[in-house]
Amino acid sequence: MLELILSDESDTLKMGAAVMHAINRIESDEVEIHLSGNLGAGKTTLVRGILQSTGWEGPVTSPSYTLCEEYEFDSQLFLHVDLYRISESEDVEILDLDRKTTKQKIIFIEWPENLLASRPSHLIIELIHLDQKRKVCISSEIPEMELCIQTHYEKI
Repeated sequence: MLELILSDESDTLKMGAAVMHAINRIESDEVEIHLSGNLGAGKTTLVRGILQSTGWEGPVTSPSYTLCEEYEFDSQLFLHVDLYRISESEDVEILDLDRKTTKQKIIFIEWPENLLASRPSHLIIELIHLDQKRKVCISSEIPEMELCIQTHYEKI
């Protein structure tokens, strides 16, 4: 497991760029990232860093009330999902996360512990409050992912 301390928002955005660097190395039509952490821990900021590193210039908002925000690029579709208020399996099914697309689909799930069915993930990222800082813990079943993220983060 990779553990790093993020001093501020710019570090969280930088971590997002490092995570996107790793995502680009995953050769799959669908990539799923599970994001855990208390309210205000920086999950949406991390997703904003990921999207900005691809060239996204628009706003990146928390899907707390919409449940799913979509961001589409030439070859990628990003689904940013918040399951904080989900309590029924039908609520997750309505999001149609498994829809078919011709683009690479990248799914970020905040509050994955509220999933009522098991879903495989390529990366599990937990953000933890530490006073004014954040601790990020990243794990993956793909061994080189953690090292790839750390190396890219330290280079930026």
